[in-house]
Amino acid sequence: MNIEKAFSIVAMFYALANLGSMGLELNLRETLKSLRSFRVLALTLGWCWVVGPAFAILLTKILPMAEPYAVGLLIFSLAPTAPMLPILIRKARADISLAAAIMPLAVVSTVILMPLLAPLLIPGLTLSSWDIGKPLLLTVLLPLVIGVVIRVYAARVAGRIFPWVKKIAGISTLLLLGFVVLMNWRVLLSTLGSFAIAGQVLFILGMALVAYVFGFGLNQAQRSSMALAVCSRNGSAMLMAVTAFPVIDPKLMAMALLAVPVPLIVWLPLARFLGSRAGKTSAGGAGELPAQSAK
Repeated sequence: MNIEKAFSIVAMFYALANLGSMGLELNLRETLKSLRSFRVLALTLGWCWVVGPAFAILLTKILPMAEPYAVGLLIFSLAPTAPMLPILIRKARADISLAAAIMPLAVVSTVILMPLLAPLLIPGLTLSSWDIGKPLLLTVLLPLVIGVVIRVYAARVAGRIFPWVKKIAGISTLLLLGFVVLMNWRVLLSTLGSFAIAGQVLFILGMALVAYVFGFGLNQAQRSSMALAVCSRNGSAMLMAVTAFPVIDPKLMAMALLAVPVPLIVWLPLARFLGSRAGKTSAGGAGELPAQSAK
């Protein structure tokens, strides 16, 4: 087995285990309850699929980055919400029930909207929507659905296998990072000074800032959940979309590979910062909703 084949297997396990563990952890009843809120739906879809792509386009116009990096940033903007969001939510002492509603909504909308929007946002892209959507359907949506089905119809089984799936997700994430560095260190080094990393960092921080500041009635814990959800990225979804390209520019692949380590470096301090704000903001302040509801 060559190293490229090993990398493909690890990337597949990374996608399947992370999305599968998300499904096993999901409380479908609470999720459906939260999704009845028009505000949650409107804010999630608005931040992820209107503001996010628009902000990415703005960054590609402002930052002097090469076209493949710009294309990568646009795809980056079309893959909202990381599978590790629950970990970030706990560190931020944010609203886990709101996050549980946002995660499946983001995954489903990614599978539907990324294939539709990518050809519109990326000039000259010859891929069809199905070319992009097929790997997302198989490696992003399917494992999530399987996890949810097991949780709903075999809760005891879900409880037993969840720790193992979570361990596989963690190990595959570390292995993927190792393969990324080992196989592509020259390509990754070439991004230094190219504004590729700066583009991802500015996108993450900008999305977090606008979602947190403009809460539209959400309280502090809910604003933290929304900010982390819309600024975090699903690296596996981006990687699967990029690998669907018939010819992959090394710089485009570099942007996809950076979508794993770079956001992680930004998210963790951001989650801790939001956690430090949790004790300083009084729930029920002017214009805020109770923590249990976001109607």
